[in-house]
Amino acid sequence: MKQGFVKVAAATPNIKVADVDHNLKEICRLIDETVANGAKVIAFPELCVTGYTCGDLFSQDVLLKKAKEALKEIVLHTAGKDALVFVGLPYVVRNKLYNVAAAINNGELLGMVTKTFLPNYSEFYEMRQFQPGPKKADWIWFDEEEIPFGPQILFECEEMPNLVVSAEICEDVWSPIPPSIEAALSGATLIVNCSASDETVGKDSYRERLISGQSARLIAGYVYANAGEGESTTDVVFGGHNIIAENGTILEEATRFINDTIYSEIDIDRIVSERRKNTTFQMSDKYDELIHVTFSLQMEETKLTRSFAPLPFVPSNTAERQRRCEEILTIQAMGLKKRLAHTNCKSAVVGISGGLDSTLALLVTAKAFDLQGIDRKCIESVTMPCFGTTDRTYQNACLLTQKLGATLREVNIKDAVRQHFHDIGHSEDQHDVTYENSQARERTQVLMDIANQTNGMVIGTGDMSELALGWATYNGDHMSMYGVNASVPKTLVRHLVQYYADTCTDEELKAVLLDVLDTPVSPELLPPKDGEIAQKTEDLVGPYELHDFYLYYVLRFGYEPSKIYRLAKQAFAGMYDEETILKWLNTFYRRFFSQQFKRSCLPDGPKVGTVAVSPRGDLRMPSDACAAIWMEDLKKIQA
Repeated sequence: MKQGFVKVAAATPNIKVADVDHNLKEICRLIDETVANGAKVIAFPELCVTGYTCGDLFSQDVLLKKAKEALKEIVLHTAGKDALVFVGLPYVVRNKLYNVAAAINNGELLGMVTKTFLPNYSEFYEMRQFQPGPKKADWIWFDEEEIPFGPQILFECEEMPNLVVSAEICEDVWSPIPPSIEAALSGATLIVNCSASDETVGKDSYRERLISGQSARLIAGYVYANAGEGESTTDVVFGGHNIIAENGTILEEATRFINDTIYSEIDIDRIVSERRKNTTFQMSDKYDELIHVTFSLQMEETKLTRSFAPLPFVPSNTAERQRRCEEILTIQAMGLKKRLAHTNCKSAVVGISGGLDSTLALLVTAKAFDLQGIDRKCIESVTMPCFGTTDRTYQNACLLTQKLGATLREVNIKDAVRQHFHDIGHSEDQHDVTYENSQARERTQVLMDIANQTNGMVIGTGDMSELALGWATYNGDHMSMYGVNASVPKTLVRHLVQYYADTCTDEELKAVLLDVLDTPVSPELLPPKDGEIAQKTEDLVGPYELHDFYLYYVLRFGYEPSKIYRLAKQAFAGMYDEETILKWLNTFYRRFFSQQFKRSCLPDGPKVGTVAVSPRGDLRMPSDACAAIWMEDLKKIQA
């Protein structure tokens, strides 16, 4: 449960219809099994104590009394067990029969959640036996103890205040306004559903979308436990289709027609972070009207079984990745198209180096020109060789420009930089930051002046990863008139160029794009060694795949450094050792805080994803913010 992770389980027992003693033993066995596996919140199916398909047997006193006795046994069985358990059963209150989910914790019955919406169609006639739950929870007596009874009861963890659990039952979530909506708006971060949903052709896909969508709509975790084999097959078949979802993502899903238990970890901190940022998630004014019940769990390390993508900005599914790449290229191009039209620019000026970022910027510019109906010859693709330029990148820059139909202009800046060194009294043999930045700023001056010459605008090439690390020369490559890559992280830049290469029909263009992808990332500001690039960015600031991972969790969810380190260890297991991950995480935070002043005056540029660093809305961060408490958290980590 530390760092916000709560292990949950959805368990389908092997029941026998109306055989309460058998079902009791099976439920208790699964409680032992799930607790032993570390589950803290455990959900069982609807009416699993008796079986959902008892039909008119629910009117038999002997069955109802036996179910109540079984509930007492289950409550006793959970004593000393560190979990919150939800079990479905029929229960009589004031001469009315209700379909309920009993909430149990460590030998105590915390309450009974009632089913609000009862089906009354071809397969199921629940309204024949059961009463819809009351509109509002109240208190009833159970074995000389007063417990809450009704919908939308909030079960709040004392040790982890953000863990607030509520339950609903099967049909409730299929209704137009599920009870879980009010519960979530009143603070519930985890919804449990005790369900008995039968299988028909295609229903599993709909169920997946329903549960995934509900978890997204509520910005919550959702544990769906479904009835399975053992229920009567007189008219229908149940498949044990259990689902665990979190904010629109299905974390774990059972194989149908096999009674099984699924586990995953709900990230409560992530849910709370999302809700803080989402201004449309308005908390209900009925909070005080709902019944709140506290329960206790031990705070301990949760072993993580869910996976964390090492490239969170890049979809792992090939089809989705291709769709995303096309969409991003279109967003970038449409943003530039609007700016070209508004400013009535006759040309665009792109500094082309033969590297990834400038390649993507030129591809986007060409697409924007096509959309705007402007001849690509009006794109001024400017190569500016200097001390660090290699023949490989120079040739790629020239060939790329040619194949895209832009106008190539070469401006060798060596003499201009040497004159500048002479003017400020700097030795050309002193390869320090002045040596490097003088070249970057000279290139920007050239681009700006060519833009003036051609009534055009300078297209920025820098990406979001560089901006996060401050890996840009202030008023050099940091500056432009429109930054098309400003919200694209480096790992995604690579995939966008790869996608363009994979989908283009020109084999020569494809070849040069593939060679650009194979070229080490470098600003090429230091002299080559034996004709090869001497200055490799990732040797200096660290692997971009690590930094993009850090950036995603810092800005998207506001995680503390120690939690990001934990996730990175899991995501990059076998790729980077713990010492390396921690080293570059320290670098990330140090640079991220110290370089905000560069991000505070960024040029305009289109936002393409949920994470961006624009100072006009996405990251309103003071340039002189202190990183002390973040660095202090890092010091506590033992690699």
